[in-house]
Amino acid sequence: MTLWLAIPLILLLLVILLFLLVLASSIHFHFHVRRLGKDDRIEFDIKAVYGLVKFHYEVPALVFQSIEQGIKLKVEKSGMAPVKRDSEKEQQVDKESVTQWLKNIRTALKSTRGLKKWLRGTLSHVKISQFDWSTDFSLGDAATTATAVGAVWGFKWTIIGAVSCFVRLMHNPRIFVAPVFRDEPSFATEAVCAGKLSAGYALYAGLLLLRRVSKVEGGLGRWKKLLSREYS
Repeated sequence: MTLWLAIPLILLLLVILLFLLVLASSIHFHFHVRRLGKDDRIEFDIKAVYGLVKFHYEVPALVFQSIEQGIKLKVEKSGMAPVKRDSEKEQQVDKESVTQWLKNIRTALKSTRGLKKWLRGTLSHVKISQFDWSTDFSLGDAATTATAVGAVWGFKWTIIGAVSCFVRLMHNPRIFVAPVFRDEPSFATEAVCAGKLSAGYALYAGLLLLRRVSKVEGGLGRWKKLLSREYS
């Protein structure tokens, strides 16, 4: 009788231990964007539960068609999780899609009590361990290119200052601007950003978001529609 009582207790302790280990882990992310001439590439990786869960998103093709048609991009997704799923789809970023995104944002704001406050609080727990951004460019004229270097530096540090208001920078960003004195315009840029968020706080933030949504009448239903539309 004692043995039969001990087995469920041991299993319960193991489940609690695994749960605590998951909460003690971190969600790591790595973002890499590069543009070299007409070659564009965007990569985004997420790792969780000590690397047991992995997702990789990649945009290998990004083509600007016209002002009306917008940008055509191909998104590839792969992952190593309890159920591995690889997918590839093309998306069109035009005026209609941007309008729909803005509409979705307004719907999310109306469906959540204090969404901006929740988002700011969640981002404040994100720790950025790496932020590198290099840019090489030429405007086709040596004097104009040299003059534009200061403006590019100023723009970059403005972006860094804005980012640092929301997340925690663990190290100083590494920013590079290199003028290329050529007779023809050229542009190349590469940015790498890596960081992490505690899995325990991510769970807490999710529960807090659910609580804020439930306080708005019809909030859960509108969020369900938004998510089903996003992943359909």
